[in-house]
Amino acid sequence: MKFTEEHEWLEAEGDLVIVGITAYAAEQLGDLVFVELPDVGTEVAKDDEVVVIESVKAASDILAPLDGEIVEVNEALTDEPTKVNEDATGDGWMFKMKLTNPSDMDNLLDEDAYKALIA
Repeated sequence: MKFTEEHEWLEAEGDLVIVGITAYAAEQLGDLVFVELPDVGTEVAKDDEVVVIESVKAASDILAPLDGEIVEVNEALTDEPTKVNEDATGDGWMFKMKLTNPSDMDNLLDEDAYKALIA
């Protein structure tokens, strides 16, 4: 698993990458009440806004961690956005993408570096 400084996690699954927000980010946001997911087939560039989330505390944008194409979204979050709070790195995943350059994952934080960031 890799992490961004914007509190996203990425996990490789074959030639795809699963993306979500970290448990730390979900905790900081509080209970999610709304998640707007991107359309499948959307081409994104790193730092494009791809997901809009609203919590009891704030509204936030989730940015594309890397360049690629959205190939699947977690439709369950539309009806149950609290899945992100309950299991941020499991059932609370947001989307899957096919990366333009899979080697870009090497430039992201590993778990130890992420833990140091949030310490």
